[in-house]
Amino acid sequence: MKIYSADTWTLEELQEQISDAGRRTLLVPPASTKQGVLEVFGQVLDFPEYYGVNLDALNDSLHDYADALSEDDGSPVTMIWQVPAAYRTDRSFGVVCEILQDAERYAGRDLAVIAVFQN
Repeated sequence: MKIYSADTWTLEELQEQISDAGRRTLLVPPASTKQGVLEVFGQVLDFPEYYGVNLDALNDSLHDYADALSEDDGSPVTMIWQVPAAYRTDRSFGVVCEILQDAERYAGRDLAVIAVFQN
């Protein structure tokens, strides 16, 4: 997982770089609470109705998402996760980062994650 400050690259610049690399972009909007982050990932990644909206469910659902990416014939995906300062102090932030890094390793080339720290 790569981490950038919003001052380094704009979202548009990152999306252009991702597109130039032949990848699809998936934009995950900011949320400032653990519950909000879990819900946003579920919505953006279109997790199934039975998604448990907890850290274990996020891990499992990201692996399912990675499996689906490997089976589709589309280009690889780069997920841009917008992370507000308020959430970076939440205890769950580090765990979510570990889950995302694990999903990247599991997916191989099919999935990359960029966290953009917002002020």
